[in-house]
Amino acid sequence: MMILRTAPPSPFGRKVRIAAAILGLEHDIKIEAADTNDPADTVRQQNPLGKIPVLIAEDGKAYYDSRVILDYLDHRAGGGGIVPRDPAARIEAERLQALCDGVLDAAILQIYESRFRPAEKHERKWLDHQSDKVVRGLRHLEAEPPALDGTPHVGQIALACALGYLDLRFGGRWRADHPRLVAWLDDFAAKVPSFAATKIAA
Repeated sequence: MMILRTAPPSPFGRKVRIAAAILGLEHDIKIEAADTNDPADTVRQQNPLGKIPVLIAEDGKAYYDSRVILDYLDHRAGGGGIVPRDPAARIEAERLQALCDGVLDAAILQIYESRFRPAEKHERKWLDHQSDKVVRGLRHLEAEPPALDGTPHVGQIALACALGYLDLRFGGRWRADHPRLVAWLDDFAAKVPSFAATKIAA
């Protein structure tokens, strides 16, 4: 059985869990909590960067980051499930995934600024720099949300997890200005039960 080292709030870990469910592999994966702040946690041996998620295969090989894990799971499930076989379609799916992962990175960095620095030492310029990335990414996605035809691909999974994280950590403030993305996420949630199954409370 594979082992997924992650933490419940991790949107990147959520990507893996949703992908595994879509591919029918969720029962082949055991979830194990990881604490990236604990120097004694073995996650630092499994991924030298000490980041989650990490997927450990039966032979002990560790796969990271989430994009690599999703590609591995798709290959393991026979290919063409969440990673399109057609080269052009694959590039588009991966491009969307890169954009949504970038939005997530920028959002997480804002949370880390608050988590690791006292309020009086918050760097406003840095926070605004990261916030602007999120704003630009959402504006781009709102202009043309991706179609949801057939099995969701890696880009669509990443988008759902990015919006879910903004709900979790930023009170869903993105929703007021992005009605098309709100409708898109509702559609995704209706088609992908694992999205609701992997949701956690704030």
